[in-house]
Formats: sequence, structure tokens, C-alpha cells
Amino acid sequence: MNEAAGQDEVLAFLADPTNYGEAGATAVRRIDTHAATVFLAGSRALKIKRAVRFPFLDFSTLAKRKAACEAELAVNAPYAPEIYQGVVAITRERGGRLAIGGRGTPVEWAVEMHRFDETRTLDHLTGAIDAALADALGRVVAAAHAKAPPVEPEPWIAALGAYIDEHAEAFAAQGDIMLAAAANALARQSRDAYERIVPLLRERGRGGLIRRIHGDLHLGNIVLIDGRPVLFDAIEFSDIIASGDVLYDLAFLLMDLVERGLVEAANIVLNRYLAETKRIGDLDGLAALPFFLSMRAAIRAKVTLARMERADGNEQRAIAAAAAAYFAFAQRAIAPERPKLIAIGGLSGTGKSQLARALAPHVAPMPGAVIVRSDVERKALFGVGETEKLPPQAYGAEVTARVYAGLCDKARRIVGAGHSAIVDAVFARPAERAAIAEAARSAGSRLHGLFLTAPLETRFARVGGRSHDASDADREVAQAQEAYDLGQLDWIRIDAAGTPADTAAQARGALLD
Repeated sequence: MNEAAGQDEVLAFLADPTNYGEAGATAVRRIDTHAATVFLAGSRALKIKRAVRFPFLDFSTLAKRKAACEAELAVNAPYAPEIYQGVVAITRERGGRLAIGGRGTPVEWAVEMHRFDETRTLDHLTGAIDAALADALGRVVAAAHAKAPPVEPEPWIAALGAYIDEHAEAFAAQGDIMLAAAANALARQSRDAYERIVPLLRERGRGGLIRRIHGDLHLGNIVLIDGRPVLFDAIEFSDIIASGDVLYDLAFLLMDLVERGLVEAANIVLNRYLAETKRIGDLDGLAALPFFLSMRAAIRAKVTLARMERADGNEQRAIAAAAAAYFAFAQRAIAPERPKLIAIGGLSGTGKSQLARALAPHVAPMPGAVIVRSDVERKALFGVGETEKLPPQAYGAEVTARVYAGLCDKARRIVGAGHSAIVDAVFARPAERAAIAEAARSAGSRLHGLFLTAPLETRFARVGGRSHDASDADREVAQAQEAYDLGQLDWIRIDAAGTPADTAAQARGALLD
């Protein structure tokens, strides 16, 4: 309490714009959280750790607050070097006055940041999260995880199991009998799911995929700077909370997007992330995704409810509604629907990839199907970028057989992990269609085969209008495919000569039959 009271003078000092020494600091905006206070003045932002102690953090002494500031800088500067500038002392100068970065005795410490436009965090820009930005999000998270160092997995795996009971206790403490009963049911389902995935988590830990993650990867901690998404405010106060499977970190962002109704964006993020990491083990790791999504939503529900004590009547109703929405999400996520394996075939220019992208977000379980595309797999086989053109020999029979074998293997892994897959390829040969059907059977599912058709002139127009696409097909390829003998085709034929919306509507109807 003495430390907290002693901070009052510092907080009042930092609230005065004349103490910042820059012309742009004509006013100071103060933002309080449960563990920190941020002051925004001109182009500067100073973040003070509050003198508090919770079960998961301890900022109760000046030395601990300095260490926490240094840890925050070390953790976040790699994510956002354009934001995080350093750690600065608030000092007591001769005569007793306070100064920012003076020569006197430090009485407080702050993380100094370059101020960004706080209205540009993605929680304020949900309407602007289009396909391009969602794709960029998948890329930036994959890049962050590529640099994240592995940690000892067992402490985090054990803590993850302990969170289940902690959540049930927190919900029961609200005194709502219905909530307590639902929380106990969720806890039982979560324990069952946790026990099932522990061997998988240990395997992923041995593979270095339990790392020092961001830890708090929701839309409010991502900001657009010069049109680029930048991650900030990663967890620094707890090694355990800041550790986890990389898919657990990703799950927070996916949960936040889906919970806000941005299912298309969430699906794009997931697919781009998997395409960037190129880790076959992440397809097996999808078996843990329902638990991860549910856990992230339950944590959010618990944190939201914790605000109830400090809120007035109107705020309490809003808090209760938000917490209930997160809790309902956790319930849905922990009990996913059975996965589907959908194969979309058709000659070049029929719109297979466009249809796959249209269907994927709406194929359960959340956040939609993983798309496996033959054009992308072929480029990966040769180690080139998705839009780089391959030579003709890359399309020989032997290479194509390897591509289709890879498609079947990935589809089998995805569906076997309990997730849905959409495989996008020509599938002109009966043997290729038989192989993907066998992949579905071996994964305990059945194949939903769709084969798109369109007139040659339509296909000519479409392949001629492509740019920055993984497909190398041109008019010559489209013409040559007219001679293909498709053999007996027992897939559902979809007339794809119309608009993409027309094709998607037909496909959705066929999948419901």
C-alpha cells in the first residue's frame, strides 16, 4: 500500500504535459489497466507499472518494476522496434522536483515508446480487416513465431491443465448456479480434451514448437503502422503465461476474429499461417485447436468477469453480456463438429481456387477448412515462391504424381486431426480421384467431390486475366486439357460458367444434399 501511495506523485507529474519537454505535448491522455498506467503525450508514450501484486505478477517494489520494464522492452522490441525505445527513470532532482530521465535518484521506471495512433489498433478497425490484411496477419504471426525461442515444454503443459480448474472456480465464484453448472460441464469436457492432446503437446515440445510466444495476441495488441500490422504488448511478467505452443498463440487471434464475426478473416489467417510455416506437423497439431480456442475464450470470459467489481450497474450488464459471449464460444469450440474432406476438381479456369476460398470459412469446425492447393504444393516442391513460374518439366507425370500424393497425405492428416480440408486440384484422372477418396476413408470420413465445368472461352478469359496467382495455366494449357479423358466421374458436377457467387451457391447446395 505504501508503494502504491508513493506512486501518486509520479502519476500526477506525468499527467502534466509541461513536464515532457516537447512542443507537441499540449495534453496528456492517461490509460489505466489493472497492472499499468500509460501516459500519451505528443509523440511519446510512457508506461508505468503499478505497485500491485497478483497471483500471476508482482510489481510491489521499485526494483521489481524496473526489472519488469526491462523485460517488457526485451520481449517487445523484436516485435515492434519502431515502437519500443527504451527504459527511462523518473528521477528526484535537487530541490525535490521530478524529471523524466534526469540525473537524480530514480523513484520510478517507465517503458518509453514512440506513440502510435491508438485508433489504429485492429480492435478499432474490424471493418477494415479484409482479405489482404488477414493474409498479412497470418504472415506476421508466422514470422514472429519463426524467431521465438523454444522453452522447456513440461511446465507450460502442466499449467495448461491447471487453468481448467482455475476457470471453473472463477466462474463458480460469481454465485450464479446456472453458470457454475455450465462451467463444471465445460471443465469436464476440457479435461477430457486436455488428456487426449497431452501426448501431442509433448511431441510438439520435443520438436521445438512450444516457445516463448506473444501470449496476448488479440486484435487490441496489433496496430497498423504504415499499412502494416505490428504486434505489441506481449506478455513479459510471467514466463509460464508467455510460453506455449505456437498454435495456442495463434488461437487467441483466431478466437478474437471469429467471436467478432470475422470468420472469413480468421480462415485466411489460419491458411496463410500454415502456408508460411510449411510445417507438416502443424497439420497434426490441428487436433489441439478446439481445446486451444476454447481455452482462450474461457480466459477471456474470466478476465472480463474480473472487471465486474470495479464497474457500476450499466457497465456490469455490458460486462456480463461480453463474458457470456466468450463463455458460449468456449462451449462451442470444445465440442467441434465432425470434419469434412471436400475435393474440388475441374479444368484450369473453372474457378476451383475461388470456390475453395469462398467455402472454407463456413466449413466446420471453426475457423473453417484448411485449403490444400495443387498449384501451391507444386511450387513448394520446387522451393519457389507461390507466384513464381515453373518450367514445363515441373508439370511432367512423375512430378504430378508426387504432388497428388502430397495432397492426399495432407488431407489425411488434417481430417485425421479432426479438422476439415478442401483439396483444390484438376483431378482429371480417375486414379487421382480414387486416391483422395481413399485418403478420406483412412481418416474416418467420406469424400465430398465437386467437379466444376465451364465452356472453353470462359476458361480462356479466366486464365488470361490472372495475376499474382499460384497457377501457371495459360490458354495453351486450357486448350490442351480439352482432350482429357475424365473417365467415369461420380463427383457432383457444378456448372461454373456463371459468377463466383452462383458457383458457390450451387456448391453449398450440393454439400447439403
